[in-house]
Amino acid sequence: MTTEAVKTDVVDIEEAKLTREQEHEKKRAAALAMGGTRKLEVRAAKGELNARERIGLLLDPGTFRESGLFVTSAVPADRDKTPADGKITGTGEVDGRRASVVAYDFTVKGSSSSPISNKKMAHFKELVVKTGQPLVYLSESTGVRMPDAMGGTGMGSASGKTRFLRQRESPWASAAFGYCFGSAAWHTMASDFAVFRKGAVLAVSSPNLVARATGQQVDAQELGGWKMHAEVTGFADAVADTDEEAIELVRRFLSYLPSHNGETPPLAPIPHGSGERAEEIKSIVPESRTQTYDVRKVIDIIADTGSVFPIKARYGKSLVTSLARIGGQSVGIIANNSMFKGGALDGAACDKATSFLVLCDSYNIPVVMLVDQPGFLIGLEAERSKVAGKIINWMNALSLVTVPKIAVTMRKNYGQALINMGGGGTADATAGWWSSEVSFMDPTSAVSVVYGIDKETDPEMYELRLAEMNKGTTAYDVAQVFGFEQVIDPSETREFILGALKDHYRARSNGVGEHLLRTWPTSF
Repeated sequence: MTTEAVKTDVVDIEEAKLTREQEHEKKRAAALAMGGTRKLEVRAAKGELNARERIGLLLDPGTFRESGLFVTSAVPADRDKTPADGKITGTGEVDGRRASVVAYDFTVKGSSSSPISNKKMAHFKELVVKTGQPLVYLSESTGVRMPDAMGGTGMGSASGKTRFLRQRESPWASAAFGYCFGSAAWHTMASDFAVFRKGAVLAVSSPNLVARATGQQVDAQELGGWKMHAEVTGFADAVADTDEEAIELVRRFLSYLPSHNGETPPLAPIPHGSGERAEEIKSIVPESRTQTYDVRKVIDIIADTGSVFPIKARYGKSLVTSLARIGGQSVGIIANNSMFKGGALDGAACDKATSFLVLCDSYNIPVVMLVDQPGFLIGLEAERSKVAGKIINWMNALSLVTVPKIAVTMRKNYGQALINMGGGGTADATAGWWSSEVSFMDPTSAVSVVYGIDKETDPEMYELRLAEMNKGTTAYDVAQVFGFEQVIDPSETREFILGALKDHYRARSNGVGEHLLRTWPTSF
């Protein structure tokens, strides 16, 4: 071969190589462009982040490793119109810990789901189980895509055997940003934590389809808006004003949890000043059982400074559920709040408690109960809301919890709800404030029930019987039969909890529980 021929071959190879590089860059740029400049500009004008911007906020800078960038629809006519097939997926780090992410790209056919994008998402569901890392959904979708799923062929090829199997091997978190139909709704419902940005709508079907199928004209927010899910269904664990706030709430939620259920949550530094306000509790909680107060103020004092993270704050308000840290350790706090319904426990509060116990037990988070309750809410409405079944669900779940359970009775503790709130041996460590009162029901009600006497008709006899009913109800009476391990000054509450956490740390299993609640339904 002549020298000139060799030079020509080298030039041809270099040109072919350059062409391949250019072709790769062209395809890559097209995928990264998502639904195109115009659609992205419309979103930006409305103050909504696009899918890639959301990922950028969720993950630590420079850690995102994308998988499936060059995936497109299997429908030939849509291949050039479906970059990444509407789902941006990959791995990265959240506060230095590995995590996987599925971000719905609404600029690509409304982020509708096809068999191909479902395959991408399924890969990461399997990955997090194998590797032990959280999975985050950044959700916004119009639902299933047509014609990809049309007809018997489309539906017959669907795989659902393990698609929504949740055994809580690792945490799932979801942020619902806009319309969430189809898999965006299902993944949100299957998550351990769901934050709704204001304006989001999550429902089985869109308002348009509901109108066509039923003839009902429904408002989107009324059908499945963020407010409905925060206050009526309880599906929203938190609510955010903006995309940025929603993503920050996801990051913060994950900070309280382990990466997987085979380890304990990470310890955090104890902020300066934590525990120094203990004496203030006495000025917050009135000794009179009929006076109301906000138990959230008590929680703020007991927990490490700035560490309280409310869960379902707008739902079942007579019961507070919050993640927090005490001594740097993640805990789950369940507390009665007399500001709402006098602290009486209704069906919503029962569901809220059960859901929270499942979360804590699944991820090795000790449970702390702060008790001040008059019992379960009774009446026609309560029974129609299936409160009896919800009460037993709570009792069943509590019996299955294998993480440490600590219960402190602050003021009053009446009736069957005593069992649900850690009494009767259902907690590992128990204490009562020296001013607390325990009985089968509020003594003022008991007089009327047992003796048929009320204060107005026979005040002298009423007071006599009330004195009888009040006997044997003090914290010391409970402690006499070891119903309380300790009777404490209210200001000693944090120290009691810290000591109980040390005593009941499961050293033989490195703090890891048995996860008997791991397959409990994610929504009920």
